[in-house]
Formats: sequence, C-alpha cells, structure tokens
Amino acid sequence: MLRAVSRIKWKKVFFSVLLMNWGFLTNCRSPVPSAPERPARPAAAEDRLSERLHMVEQQLAGRDIHNRQVLEAMRRVPRHLFIPAENRPDAYEDNPVPIGFGQTISQPYIVGFMTQALRLKGGEKILEIGTGSGYQAAVLAEVGARVYTIEIIEPLAREADARLKSLGYASIQVRCGDGYQGWPEEAPFDAVIVTAAPERIPQPLIDQLAEGGSMIIPVGVFTQDLILLQKTPEGLRKKAILPVRFVPMTGKAQIAAPPR
Repeated sequence: MLRAVSRIKWKKVFFSVLLMNWGFLTNCRSPVPSAPERPARPAAAEDRLSERLHMVEQQLAGRDIHNRQVLEAMRRVPRHLFIPAENRPDAYEDNPVPIGFGQTISQPYIVGFMTQALRLKGGEKILEIGTGSGYQAAVLAEVGARVYTIEIIEPLAREADARLKSLGYASIQVRCGDGYQGWPEEAPFDAVIVTAAPERIPQPLIDQLAEGGSMIIPVGVFTQDLILLQKTPEGLRKKAILPVRFVPMTGKAQIAAPPR
C-alpha cells in the first residue's frame, strides 16, 4: 500500500515538473511577427470604389503594371481625397490633375510605374521629394514602406500632412523644405523617389541613397526622361526608362543647374 502511494506521488511530481518545463519553453518562444495594421479610414475613403477598381484594371494592370503589392495599394488609396474638391470629378481619369500652386497629382499610371520600378519588398525606408497632395506617399506606405517626404511649398506640405493623418497614415513623416538637400539626418535611404524634375540629379540625394538602393527621378527641362539609378559597390548605374513630363524642381535645383 505504501509503495502504491509513493508511486502515485512520484508520478504527480514528474508530471508537475514536465508541465512547468513545457510552460517555460512555450513562453520563451520568439513571438511570430504580425503584419502591420492597415490604417483605419473614414467612410468617405470607400466612396468611388468602383471607379478606383476600374482605374487599376484599365490604366495599370491593363498596361504593364503587374506588381501585386502596387496594384493592391492603388486599389486601397482613395485618390479623389488627395485632390481639391473642384477637380475631384477627374480624380480617376488617365491624366494628371491640378492640386493648386501650379502643381499636379501625377497620372495614375506614372504613380504605379514609378512605385513598381523601385521593386519594394516592404519595410524599406524611402525618401520622397515632392509631397504634393500626399498621394504617392500614401501608395508607398500601403506597399509597406517607411516614408519620409519633403515638399517645398508650405501650404501643400501642411495640407498633405493633415490629410495623411486624417486618412490613417500617421507614420508618414512630412517636412516642408527644399528637396534638393534631401533629409541628411535620416539618411541613408533604401530608395529615393522624386516627383519634380531637376536639370540634373542632385548630388545630396545620391549621397543619401544607401548602397544597393535605387532612385527614380525625372530629369530634364524641355524634354525629360525618367531615370532609374542604382547605387552599387562598383558605382552608379543609370538607365532612362520612360519619356515623361513633370513640373520642374524648384529651390536650389534651379540655382545649381548649369548655365544654358
């Protein structure tokens, strides 16, 4: 009888120790990283969804924009909310739209093309020059990038910052300043995207691009080419990939341009 009781006690001790060790092991496992939460949006962000879907299918997927992340991002971002009310009827047309102060929001295809060209995987730190209304920055954020964006026109910068926050993109950092100088205290950047055309590529932006990173930038005055630049251990690789027409880069870019 005593032996039976002892056996029962030892079994209880054994299983208690086993359970304690199992709990310790399971609690010490590395947590599985969760996907970043998508921003909560006001109800107005879901307006005109059918137009947005049609835009993506016809103007992007119907051409050569095939990156799934880019297509999904542009399905989600409510383009019409990045455009002044008087021009919103044209929000999903296949062309740029004025946003005030002599600036435009780029044609949807160009936004998709430039975003796809950077070949983003998610998690990259990106510098954008030319915030405008904030639309391109929102698309980049939807792809999973950490976005730092600079706008030289103060009212546009202020409005874009408020708009992005109201739509749930609070993580996007907006600065009012001369984009020619970049954002040195946040460098290096995995990618740089420029939405205004200098006459030549600003050296500070090249310096702030991480090795292995890519920059996409329109370059030129009367005729412009979209240049894809890659920074490699062997040096810079540049390739003209598309003729374009962007607003000129202002500020120091105009002073630094070579005399004509």
